[in-house]
Amino acid sequence: MDLYEYQARDLFSAHDVPVLQGIVATNPEQAKQAAEKINSDLFVVKAQVKTGGRGKAGGVKLAKSPAEVAEKAEEILGLDIKGHTVKTIMVAEGADIAEEYYFSILLDRTKRRYLAMCSKEGGVEIETLAAEQPEKLVRKNFSPLSGLTNDIARDIAKEAGFSDEETEQLVPVFRKLYEVYEQEDAQLVEVNPLVKTDDGRIIALDGKVSLDDNALFRHGDHANLEDVEAADPLERRAKELDLNYVKLDGSVGVIGNGAGLVMSTLDVTAYAGEEFGSKPKPANFLDIGGGANAKVMANGLEVIFSDEQVKSVFVNVFGGITACDEVANGIVQANKILADQGIQAKPMVVRLDGNNAELGRKILSEADLAHVEQASTMDEAARRAAELADQA
Repeated sequence: MDLYEYQARDLFSAHDVPVLQGIVATNPEQAKQAAEKINSDLFVVKAQVKTGGRGKAGGVKLAKSPAEVAEKAEEILGLDIKGHTVKTIMVAEGADIAEEYYFSILLDRTKRRYLAMCSKEGGVEIETLAAEQPEKLVRKNFSPLSGLTNDIARDIAKEAGFSDEETEQLVPVFRKLYEVYEQEDAQLVEVNPLVKTDDGRIIALDGKVSLDDNALFRHGDHANLEDVEAADPLERRAKELDLNYVKLDGSVGVIGNGAGLVMSTLDVTAYAGEEFGSKPKPANFLDIGGGANAKVMANGLEVIFSDEQVKSVFVNVFGGITACDEVANGIVQANKILADQGIQAKPMVVRLDGNNAELGRKILSEADLAHVEQASTMDEAARRAAELADQA
């Protein structure tokens, strides 16, 4: 779950990371009142959207009075920034910036360790810096068991080129940011820029935080951070049904058992679609795991059938603990459930292999569902599902 900047700022503040005052507003009058409450000589009015490039798009503006804050808020609210409409802004206290740095902590899956990155050149697109001047971006892996110790934090600052004095200022800030990462079960904590002000303070001026959805059960308060209104309605419905579903921009609905098999199915489907004029692509990722009973299958098909972009459905199952006959019975019963609910079915191609595959195919054949076809191989099924989507 990606957080808005103001939410990241609030998390930072809760963990004693040095931040400036910031108040959220949804209209110019609220923005003016926020500025009056902050009571500063300089304000920054920032669009709250979950994308980069706000400054270039006109979503970040300076103001020197509450009245000017209201004017800037009116200019920013309603802006379209990379497909995101600005509905909320944050009025923040301004700062006299002497230097801008970059610091982040994230999960390095390839090394099964955490990764800290730091640079003396913040405020720029870090991807560009990493590509064009990689020597200016320090990368340091460390163990989740030890965490970001004082010694590791000190090494990071030193390698980035900070002086002894600056290093001693930065180490406690790095450690507090790691506290946010660890205690909030984050996958990413990024500050860009982390600034040094004219009076020598270190402040996290802009933050980005991504929380691990799998850890929500440990953080009841994290549910309040989710932007339900902005969530894709199909993904929201799938979450309500406890489905492992991700919406994609394609026309072939995909259901499989096991994340690895589903990922392979997406690739095969995309490749098969290249043969046809409309070049059909996968419309979703849906892993039903080992629970391919009628209820789970009905829930999955309900979500996929509700996607107007979906023209055909590819069900790809390799029977293991869940046998193929159970899957077949689940498909048959699921279609009856959805028919009773008045949900319009879409053409389906089913490929069953593995445990009890022959029995599963027999069950589907005897059910004689008009919109369901079978294929013997994954490639054959993918091609047929792409063809059906192209013909729709």
